[in-house]
Amino acid sequence: MLSSEIRARLIELADERLAAERAGLGGNRSYMDDLESEIVAYRRALVGADVADIAVLRGELFGRQFG
Repeated sequence: MLSSEIRARLIELADERLAAERAGLGGNRSYMDDLESEIVAYRRALVGADVADIAVLRGELFGRQFG
C-alpha cells in the first residue's frame, strides 16, 4: 500500500470511530477495541511506508550507501 492509501484509510477509521461514539457505541468494548487495534496497525504500516519512502528518496538523491 502507498502512504497516501494508508493515510486515507486512517482518516476513514477516525471517522468511523467518531461516528461510533456519536451513535452510542463507545461503550461497546469489543467493537471499539477492534477498531482501535485496526487504527494501531495502520499507524504502524504508515510509519513503515514513510521510512521506505525516505530511503528511496535518499537513494535517488545520494546513490547507494555502503558500509
